[in-house]
Amino acid sequence: MENNIVEKIIKLKKEKNAVILAHNYVTMDVQNVADFVGDSLALAQKAKTVEADLIVFCGVRFMGETAKLLNPETKVVLANKNAGCPMADMITADQLKDFKAEHPNSTVMCYVNSSIEVKAESDICCTSSNAVKIAKSVPEDKTILFVPDKNLGTYVAQQTKHKVIVWDGFCPVHNNNFSKIDVEKVRKNFPDYKLLVHPESLPEVFNKADIVGSTKGMADYSEENNKIIIGTEVGLLRQLEAKYPEKKFAALSEKAICVNMKKNTLKDVLNSLENETDEIIIDAEIAKRALKSIEAMLELS
Repeated sequence: MENNIVEKIIKLKKEKNAVILAHNYVTMDVQNVADFVGDSLALAQKAKTVEADLIVFCGVRFMGETAKLLNPETKVVLANKNAGCPMADMITADQLKDFKAEHPNSTVMCYVNSSIEVKAESDICCTSSNAVKIAKSVPEDKTILFVPDKNLGTYVAQQTKHKVIVWDGFCPVHNNNFSKIDVEKVRKNFPDYKLLVHPESLPEVFNKADIVGSTKGMADYSEENNKIIIGTEVGLLRQLEAKYPEKKFAALSEKAICVNMKKNTLKDVLNSLENETDEIIIDAEIAKRALKSIEAMLELS
């Protein structure tokens, strides 16, 4: 059955001049039919340059919105319309407006894990790959308002000389499933392994890591190294285990599962190619303002 679906997907991709973009956290069967797999920054960069009549995005809604922003002439559909991001839902454009009013003359740094409306109210966007670099581009006398992830914002503050005021949002996968107890446990069980942790994790976790990095950063490190503990959503671990069967990996926690990413299925991909439903449509004025924050980020990346 699965082979039949894969064959149909491959056939339709060619017929419709379609490209499938997939995040590292979706299941391996979906990654295997994708034309490009990556983290938020890599997918944004790819979306901007891809030449296709149709982009099928296998990830969560804000990623599909970003792809549409960067490639407005191409039809972009979300493989699963119910794949949202709890962190992105933790701040609205109106809340951000109030936050800015409380802290005038600040620079708003917006994590890519946010709605298009929030991006439109921000000065510059960032991903976990480039957050520190983006922050360092802001004049040091400027206060940074970091939304919506308090943990990534705290990490940025540690790595720069800026005053950073964080919004009280978080990724449930990273914030709730990794603790200092998990760190102590893996250190005991895998004493000669390197611990790689995502900056969406709690400070008590990322401050104990050997390396703090994005999913791409972890993937790049794994290419050259062995004996690694992966401290992010388990989809990346499954990807690395499949790619490097000769290497040794461990999970900081097997409970770190993003249910929204896992909503993307092969049947969803096939349905998107057949029917082109759940198209990403963005208000023109909001798109124009949001694009500025995204392009400001890409220029620095």
